[in-house]
Amino acid sequence: MPEGHSVHRIARQFARHFVGQSVAVSSPQGRFAEGAAQLDGRTMTEARAVGKQMFLEFDGALWLRVHLGIYGAWDFAGAVVLDATSSSASGRMGQTNQRGTVVGEHEDSLGSIGAPRRTRLRMAERESLADALDADDSEFPPPPIGQVRVRLLTENAVADLRGPTACEVLDAAAVQAVIDALGPDPLVDDLDEGEQRFVERVRKRRTPIGLQLMDQSVVSGIGNVYRAELLFRARLDPFVPGSSLPDDLVRALWRDWVHLLRIGVETGQMMTMDDLDDEAYRAALANRADRHWVYHREGLPCRVCGTHVTMQLAAGRKLYWCPQCQA
Repeated sequence: MPEGHSVHRIARQFARHFVGQSVAVSSPQGRFAEGAAQLDGRTMTEARAVGKQMFLEFDGALWLRVHLGIYGAWDFAGAVVLDATSSSASGRMGQTNQRGTVVGEHEDSLGSIGAPRRTRLRMAERESLADALDADDSEFPPPPIGQVRVRLLTENAVADLRGPTACEVLDAAAVQAVIDALGPDPLVDDLDEGEQRFVERVRKRRTPIGLQLMDQSVVSGIGNVYRAELLFRARLDPFVPGSSLPDDLVRALWRDWVHLLRIGVETGQMMTMDDLDDEAYRAALANRADRHWVYHREGLPCRVCGTHVTMQLAAGRKLYWCPQCQA
């Protein structure tokens, strides 16, 4: 499931290439035909991410809410001119991809949807260099591929949505109700206010902290990868009740989430190891195996103490931790 940094990056693509444009909205698959008809021909006026949820506003005070869930993904294609900040032909923006990022590709650029060629760009949790597929220059927009729930089309760009958990048209009041039910997001909320809300919500519950970090009503945007890494960086037992944690430790968790989320949005990668030298940093960008402390390292030695990293299912999701460092 895409984590918060990924959704913020997708929202920025919409802000740069769709906001202010009249958008033709359709549902090639047919399952969103009624919603598409409500939005078709309207101008997109705002793109906003809150945690794992994205909200696209159109004139007339209508919003498209999208939650990608486990299987959802956006494919972008376009014929736009590269801006001065990017030299990437593919415009790939990656997350927990297998092949990773090569330093110098400017993959953090938000202005390179396929420029200078028309290209197709997949944005989901697992993005790779292979996901940026060259489209036929003679055909724009490219034909929908697969089960496209929603297609958003402007004169120069197209975005296809597949497999989302949620995709609906809402009014402003309904959007606010969804947002009000979410925990704080460091890129949306005032940091001090967000920190206080996070501390209060964690400390009033006996639920283990490892489960609370995945609860979007406690804090927005944290998924399986960031959960494991934040807990390891804090040397915190995932099974300790939130109510038993000292105030300063909970505040430190929030501040570390602020730090890691900013890195994720900037680089497109869930980079959780700090103070790497240049060679190690390039390796970490290129390969997830060199990027994390404990995530996806079950049975491998802890990078700090050498104890084998453990994995256990917690509320149906894989939780990784070091039983020595996080005792």
